[in-house]
Amino acid sequence: MQISQKCLTRKAHQSVLFLLVGGLLFRAIIAFWLYPTFDEAYYYIYSLHLDWSYFDHPAIVALTTGFGTWLTGEVSQFTIRLGAILCYTGSLIFLYLTSQRIFSVKAAVFTLAIATISPIFQVGFGVLSLPDSPLILFWSASLYCAVAEFLRRSLYVPSYRLAILGILVGLACNSKYHGFILGLGLVGFCATSPPHRVVVRSPWAWFSLGLFIITISPIVFWNMQHNWVSFSFQSARAVPQSGYNLLNVLLVALAQVAYLFPTIGFPLWHISLQPIIRKIQQILAQKSLTYQDDFYPAKLLIFWLSLPLILGFTLIGGYRQILPAWAMPGFWGITLLLGQQVVIWDQKSSRWVRRWLLGSGMIIASIMLILLLQLTIGIFQKPSQYALLGGFLPVKYDPSTELIDVQQLRDKFRESTILKNALQNSSFIFTNRYYVAGPIAMALQPLAEIPITCFDIGNDNRGFAFWSTAEQWVGKDALYITTAPFNLRQDLMASYRHHFRSLEEIEQIVLRRGGEVVNVVYVYQAKTLLKPYHRSYGI
Repeated sequence: MQISQKCLTRKAHQSVLFLLVGGLLFRAIIAFWLYPTFDEAYYYIYSLHLDWSYFDHPAIVALTTGFGTWLTGEVSQFTIRLGAILCYTGSLIFLYLTSQRIFSVKAAVFTLAIATISPIFQVGFGVLSLPDSPLILFWSASLYCAVAEFLRRSLYVPSYRLAILGILVGLACNSKYHGFILGLGLVGFCATSPPHRVVVRSPWAWFSLGLFIITISPIVFWNMQHNWVSFSFQSARAVPQSGYNLLNVLLVALAQVAYLFPTIGFPLWHISLQPIIRKIQQILAQKSLTYQDDFYPAKLLIFWLSLPLILGFTLIGGYRQILPAWAMPGFWGITLLLGQQVVIWDQKSSRWVRRWLLGSGMIIASIMLILLLQLTIGIFQKPSQYALLGGFLPVKYDPSTELIDVQQLRDKFRESTILKNALQNSSFIFTNRYYVAGPIAMALQPLAEIPITCFDIGNDNRGFAFWSTAEQWVGKDALYITTAPFNLRQDLMASYRHHFRSLEEIEQIVLRRGGEVVNVVYVYQAKTLLKPYHRSYGI
């Protein structure tokens, strides 16, 4: 029996190594080939303006996005994602260790497998350089630390781990404001778990609170300097934009299932709703029903750290637009419970479990590779030299053509004598949308060290409203760079001509995919800014 246990342990270790290394390589392939999204490129500009915090997010995303470029000296879609790739590997390790500590090695392997293959986890957390990447790293570390602190087998006595937990939750807050919900979840767990209510009397708890406040002080310090604008911006997102619509709640839930992938999303939702289902059963039975559960404290902790996000953002979807990624840290915690549930399923039919995981993984990987090929070479595009069966999706109806091939744009700037001279003779560059500035800034590295800003007539300049002053550009020449969808906007051109002595188109940069034109970048020479361009931010 001892030999058999060693074999099982060795097999588990091999599975863990395969999932971690295989997942890392797969994500690296996507990160290398996928053009940068507008948000990622915008966060690259964060890394050019290091600060205590930023208008729309805390500061750590600037560090994770800049990590690869500082390490390699190169600016590319892969290097800005290197930090996210490594963060997610660490997140997976913490998730595995947490499941192993609560349940078993077998449950931990299943949990790791689910988290590795779910598309929104591996792309949203593990490829794209977004605030979610460091958030889920510190979220996972906080969860592991909380399990080590609160779920010890002996009678609970608060320990030094509370101090570590305070720092980790603070770092999660410095990654994304979701971290504050994580902290409230921990407080809710302690308040509803009788053995853990003693934490309020512990010096360690108050020390933890002090460390938490110190850790989030960069956010507070920056907001104090800027009239709490970041908090105002984030809180405005919770304000109803329209009447409440239950159908939209259902659509939000279905979108979450789709992004998780249905074979994973539906089981995660089922487990998430279990506490509510049991409460309804108690009400219908008009008596207290007891459920035997050896893992009750652990499940209570996981539910407290997960359900506020899952249910909160899903219900908010009834009156405003919700991005599927907002609730995903909640589903990340529920993955632990699904991994344990798979152990039970495996005891009944291991063949079915293998087919479920292997089949889901193969289908997800195939879909993601197909989408990657479409985004990079246009295999469904019509026309395209790489189109399958002639393609079927015309360029004008393909929203993916808005993504900018940064390397191709950089090469065009490098090859054009007109553009190189214009860069040398200009003091700054501006665009009409904050998210367009990111790919342009990436493309111009290392061709020119020229500051870039945003003149948005809609007053949604985001971070650009804080990275420079409108007055500093007065009297100077600039380049206005925009893309095809905005070039025909007469209101934009009228506004810019009103502020500059002259505005003249000097170059059109044609961007191709699959040999066909998919976008055009327009470059204008703007001579002498006559007066400050009023800039604000979107709230």
